[in-house]
Amino acid sequence: MMGGMMGGGMDWGWGWMFSSGLMMLLFWGGIIALVALAVRGLSGGGASRSEARPTPLEIAQARYAKGEINRDEYETLRRDLQTS
Repeated sequence: MMGGMMGGGMDWGWGWMFSSGLMMLLFWGGIIALVALAVRGLSGGGASRSEARPTPLEIAQARYAKGEINRDEYETLRRDLQTS
């Protein structure tokens, strides 16, 4: 009669142990992921962002290739950029 009530009602079985263990892993995994993202964000994400930016000469070359500027404008920009 009291078989289910032995131990103060704490006889929840393997399912409870599995789910509580899983929740603990998810909690600590989330904490570790947040710390890793914070460190990565504070350190600049590894590579420098300035490396991804095109140089002014590359921008002028791209504009010339697209036909946004003509040859004379490109040559003027190129000379100005190389002297500075």
